[in-house]
Formats: sequence, structure tokens, C-alpha cells
Amino acid sequence: MTFRAHNRRREVAMPKTIRLRTAAFAKAALLAGYPSDYALAKAMGVNRSTVARVLNGELRPGPAFIGGALTALAPMQFEDLFEVVAAGAGDD
Repeated sequence: MTFRAHNRRREVAMPKTIRLRTAAFAKAALLAGYPSDYALAKAMGVNRSTVARVLNGELRPGPAFIGGALTALAPMQFEDLFEVVAAGAGDD
């Protein structure tokens, strides 16, 4: 049995990251009845400063933030609150 080497070009995928849909997140938090970032952060199980930093774009949402947001803002889905973008997209 012989194996042939194939010269296929592989496309290199750009690295991806997750970005918060800020307006949708703020609206969902308001509709869920959270009166402050502190109350929302407590329900999410993260620090208030983490919520503030993600909202102002200083910090990308990590696993604890994403999981907390999906729990606190249920029945919102991942796609409602976050988007997957090319790493570096929109960074200044």
C-alpha cells in the first residue's frame, strides 16, 4: 500500500476572542431587575470591578464572567450577550 503526499494548502485561522455585546448586556441586566453593577456582579459571582472593566472594554470577558452572565441573565443565550471576533478586532 502506498501513501501519496498531498500538497494541500491549509488556511491558517485567525485567532479568535470573545467580546461582550455591551448594549444587549446592559439591556438584559436592566430587564432582569439589577439596579447596579454591584447587584449584577453579586448575582454573577464576580467582582463589581470586573463587571465595570468588561463593560468599558478594559477587560475581555473570561470564563467566570461568561458563566456568571449566562446564569444571572437567563434565559439569555451566549449569542445574545457575546460575539466571537478575530483577536485584536476593535482594540485600540
